[in-house]
Amino acid sequence: MNYREIFEERERHTLSQYAFFSADSRGRKVSERESDTRTCFCRDRDRIIHCKAFRRLKHKTQVFLSPTGDHYRTRLTHTLEVSQISRTIARCLFLNEDLTEAIALGHDLGHTPFGHAGERVLNDICPFPFLHNQQSVRVCTLLEKDGRGLNLTPEVLDGILCHTGEKIADTLEGQIVRIADKIAYINHDIDDAIRAGLITEADLPEKAVAILGNGHSARINTMVNATISASTDKPVITMEKQVKQGFDVLHEFLFSYIYLGSKAKTEEGKAQGIIESIYNYYVKSPQQLPDEYKAIARAEDVPRAVCDYVSNMTDRFAVDLFTQLFIPKSWDIK
Repeated sequence: MNYREIFEERERHTLSQYAFFSADSRGRKVSERESDTRTCFCRDRDRIIHCKAFRRLKHKTQVFLSPTGDHYRTRLTHTLEVSQISRTIARCLFLNEDLTEAIALGHDLGHTPFGHAGERVLNDICPFPFLHNQQSVRVCTLLEKDGRGLNLTPEVLDGILCHTGEKIADTLEGQIVRIADKIAYINHDIDDAIRAGLITEADLPEKAVAILGNGHSARINTMVNATISASTDKPVITMEKQVKQGFDVLHEFLFSYIYLGSKAKTEEGKAQGIIESIYNYYVKSPQQLPDEYKAIARAEDVPRAVCDYVSNMTDRFAVDLFTQLFIPKSWDIK
């Protein structure tokens, strides 16, 4: 029995007219035999979950560098929260939940160590623009599986690329991830900041609290419901105007009190120095790169290969490598 065909036919009868149907995918760059049990977007989701870049997300910073507690978000837990929010919205709008989930799980695969601090320094020192959404696509199309990539569908790649930046995804499923990413990070960053003692619930702007509610769950629920209600039977994903205004107030508050200048950000300069030092070392000594990145240096150029290597690192790998390269080791004279 071909379950994939059953699932594809079921989509035609149960999903919205604005959904992207699995059977309508433009296919993969490298042609493959279709699965008998999974749609193309289910396969993409599974490939992302099983890839090395996905596993590395658990040791990459979200916002707070090297926190001492166990309950602060990492890039992996952020990704899972984006996936959960995205799937809820997609299900309620009768859109393609599998496509939405695959995009959500893959959207940050190319993120640097040390969060956006790492992204900023690579963008500054590389001879080309570095943006984590573009790097996520590069991870999926080239860097995974020893240079073969994951061979994902173009619809998933488009959603990953367009989860941030000026271009809006071609599918509503991709647009959902774009807004779910914002819903996730603004709320979990508040939660982490409260846990760290940087702010309290009472510090949040009264205007935002009046619109969105008081507490982590209430805020997320308000934003999700406002997205669903504003997007039902519409060819675009958006949020109710008043709730969007509350979101914007919270976003501005976080930039002022958390993202810029808080004590949780004081170590960012050191993190940026680690990345810059490692990058410069390998640009000057490309023969020291691992073999897979030497191949990229030959095929493209050295800065591109070094950027790929550094951006793939976890926080702790970067710190350990910096220590190995630049910190003198103890020794004894025998």
